[in-house]
Amino acid sequence: MATATPGACARRSGSDATGSDAQGRAMAAKVATRPPAETLSLWKREQARLKAFVVDRDTEAWQQDPAFSGLQRVGGVDVSFVKGDSVGACASLVVLSYPELEVVYEDCRMVSLTAPYVSGFLAFREVSFMVDAVRRLREKEPHLVPQVLFVDGNGVLHHRGFGVACHLGVLTDLPCIGVAKKLLQVDGLENSTLHKEKIRLLRAGGDSFPLMGGSGTVLGMALRSHDHSTKPLYVSVGHKMSLEAAVRLTHGCCRFRIPEPVRQADIRSRGYIHRTLGIGGTPAPGRERSRKAPRPRAGPEGVSEELAGHISPSPLQSLGSTWPSDRSYRPGPEKLSSPPSCPLWLGETPSREPRVHETERVHPVD
Repeated sequence: MATATPGACARRSGSDATGSDAQGRAMAAKVATRPPAETLSLWKREQARLKAFVVDRDTEAWQQDPAFSGLQRVGGVDVSFVKGDSVGACASLVVLSYPELEVVYEDCRMVSLTAPYVSGFLAFREVSFMVDAVRRLREKEPHLVPQVLFVDGNGVLHHRGFGVACHLGVLTDLPCIGVAKKLLQVDGLENSTLHKEKIRLLRAGGDSFPLMGGSGTVLGMALRSHDHSTKPLYVSVGHKMSLEAAVRLTHGCCRFRIPEPVRQADIRSRGYIHRTLGIGGTPAPGRERSRKAPRPRAGPEGVSEELAGHISPSPLQSLGSTWPSDRSYRPGPEKLSSPPSCPLWLGETPSREPRVHETERVHPVD
């Protein structure tokens, strides 16, 4: 391996040196805010402990119905940061009617996220505020508690098989679905040429292909969520729901690329920041802003049978949906919240015994 000599470093241009200095300062700032090794070790142990409670199969009758008969309420959670502030944020929970997808409940609160963002540990930064929002809803309007929660993040598609959607599901005991906009490259999953070619073969909304890890486990599905969106979503099981039902419901909740529960939670958290502070909101670190989906491009011709076999057609194409224009909702009254006193232990231990997983989990890679 070739290495740069001190003389070679000294001969770098001024612009290169400036860029290097800026990168060095950014790296130093990142290291300074990273939790100590002892904290990360505690977080890993807590993930492993709670992971034993994850249920990765359908637990409700409506989940097994092709049209989701009996499903009336779907929820979404999101955290948006105050622009230019890595601590001040707005945590939101919204509940929508199904299949109309009208917002019937909204809870937005300004919070302070004191735990730093670390890849693979998003839950320890955000999930306690989501749990608090669900608790308030159960106390004040229990008839509006969602039957399933959509989370902007991963479920079992995760470094240790326990992402934020699993964490929230176990602590609230609600079915949860993880929906990510970018592929988390774990267990051998890569955004490779083959992966991109499979994406190009997703011709219509509802088409999908499995995300098979190197361990032989299907960790999630890449889903084309809308006819007018060429960028897939990465859907994974969070809790108390099968992957097949999670993919079908995600597609059924998409007016645009992003599932409406998550999209509305994002819109309303940003709006709350603007109304409260008079400034804009930004996505939390590790997230990206939802954008209007581009128009689709024509798919490639002459696709091999082997590659085409990875693509599953939409299971919902024959069901149809109607989208009413009424966007009325009932906002929640809360305004402020305090961060939890301890960022390590988020919620009480479930009272039931751990369930044995029906699918093999991804081995840790970090």
